[in-house]
Formats: sequence, structure tokens, C-alpha cells
Amino acid sequence: MNEVDDAVLEFFAAQDEGVALPPTVVWYNLHERLEAIDKSRDTVARRMRKLTDRTLLSKVSEERGYYQITQKGCDYLAGNLDADDLRLDDE
Repeated sequence: MNEVDDAVLEFFAAQDEGVALPPTVVWYNLHERLEAIDKSRDTVARRMRKLTDRTLLSKVSEERGYYQITQKGCDYLAGNLDADDLRLDDE
């Protein structure tokens, strides 16, 4: 987990419940509008895929690449999950 992961999850959590967004929209808001991160769109997309691997986000549209936060993602933000418990085997 890193600062981009946290920013992405916090952004999703601040939206209306169940909202689904593509990486480009998430990046635009976090980078351009809110100036919360200084990373590329590709970095945000890659991190969103990692968050999906950890089941903190779910991909709700394969063909369009829309994601939404999961209950596990909300639990992580609430401090009910430790980041070490979310580590993937390849990290």
C-alpha cells in the first residue's frame, strides 16, 4: 500500500455509495482538480488494478474498466484492516 492507494480509496469513499469510475476520471480528480497526488494516469490505473487484486476495489465493467470501492476497502480506511495483511505474494 502507498500514498496513491490511500488517495484512490479515500476518493472513492467520498463519493456517493456504489459509484463506479474509470481510472482516467479518478486520476483527473486526484491530480488535476484536487492536487492530491503528483502521479501519472498510468500509475493510478496500475494501482487501481493492484487494489482490485487485494479486493479493496472491484472492477464492475470489464469492457469499460469501471471500478468501485468494496466493503473491504471501506474497512481498510476505517482502520479495521492492517496494510501488512493486504500484501500480495509478488511484493
